[in-house]
Amino acid sequence: METSVQSASLATDLICSHCKKIYDIHQLQTFSHCCNKPFLVEYDLSSAPQKEELKNRRQDMWRYQEFLPVFEPESIVTLGEGYTPTRFFETYKKVKIYLKDESYNPSGSFKARGIGMAVSKAKEFGITHCIVPTAGNAGGALAVFCAKAGIKATVVMPSHTPSIFIQECELHGAEVILIDGLINDCAKKVAKIKLETNAFDVSTLKEPYRIEGKKTMGYEIAEHFNWQLPDVIVYPTGGGTGLIGIWKAFKEMQQMGWIEGKLPRMVAVQSEACQPVVKAHASFTGKKSVYDLPTASVANGLAVPFPFGMDLMMEVLAESNGTAIAVSEEDIINTTKKAAREKGVLLAPEGAAVWKATQMLIDENWIKADENVLILNTGTGYKYLDNIIARH
Repeated sequence: METSVQSASLATDLICSHCKKIYDIHQLQTFSHCCNKPFLVEYDLSSAPQKEELKNRRQDMWRYQEFLPVFEPESIVTLGEGYTPTRFFETYKKVKIYLKDESYNPSGSFKARGIGMAVSKAKEFGITHCIVPTAGNAGGALAVFCAKAGIKATVVMPSHTPSIFIQECELHGAEVILIDGLINDCAKKVAKIKLETNAFDVSTLKEPYRIEGKKTMGYEIAEHFNWQLPDVIVYPTGGGTGLIGIWKAFKEMQQMGWIEGKLPRMVAVQSEACQPVVKAHASFTGKKSVYDLPTASVANGLAVPFPFGMDLMMEVLAESNGTAIAVSEEDIINTTKKAAREKGVLLAPEGAAVWKATQMLIDENWIKADENVLILNTGTGYKYLDNIIARH
């Protein structure tokens, strides 16, 4: 329950993530056409409140409203997304592992944060039709939030997507289009429909608002760890919005003096079936990669062959002294079952990949004994039962 009054958004500009050219934040924007790169939102952080003011605020992502790009409170479309729990998960070889569980979000995944933000901005700009290519969860979130906002939703997803994702979208009134291929093939269809209908494309990082919703995970991590961040954060990475957003939040909080000291080493986790970030990082650091062609994954959200935010992800990994690691499909499935049987938690396969990757990095001594590690489960495993059972 909200018990204190919050200030208006402190957002000031949109800036090209590559050349730093400034664009008008009060105009509907997609991505930077000067460099064909994502936009980032900038804020007047000199006017930021003190972190102590958060104490009595609403317990969802809108508790950080000053650092979000919606200017009109009546435009906010919310279903209580955000402020998901963080808890101790296990000790593995003297390393304490904590879990932030995003399955508690509306529609069952972290996509509720970014999509909730994008739909709120769409409402603020008077948009009547949104469209997205999706591996599953983003489509479900778009259907849910557009239903709440009274906006038409079109969802384009691979035909091999588990049926529950399709049914979820249809139940909430979205138009669903199935495409043979991966999410990049769906993006081609979206581009065609967008030209024909003038729908607002909320593809990952092809608009500047989803990342602002995702970054609230970073604010919550700092708050839940009492402003002392963990040593390592391990994150499942497809399009990379969450990885980039969490790091953006940390940098904003540093600038405001909310957090001090060294920031966490960030780890991007992918499937061996589709690992462009791992390959790019290997190339960036002078290592070899045997990865060739992308294929579908039991972890649908990791199957993003050509992420638009690759440069930004490489920046995060470089600045944080982080790394990227791939987990086999077999290990993802086995770890999903292990978490269910031993921890009583039905992780999404993406979350299972993160847990396995963390153990691998500890075994390799990349994560040291006595360090604190946060892993993120980005959604509920219940939506993936078709995938898991079929592979089993």
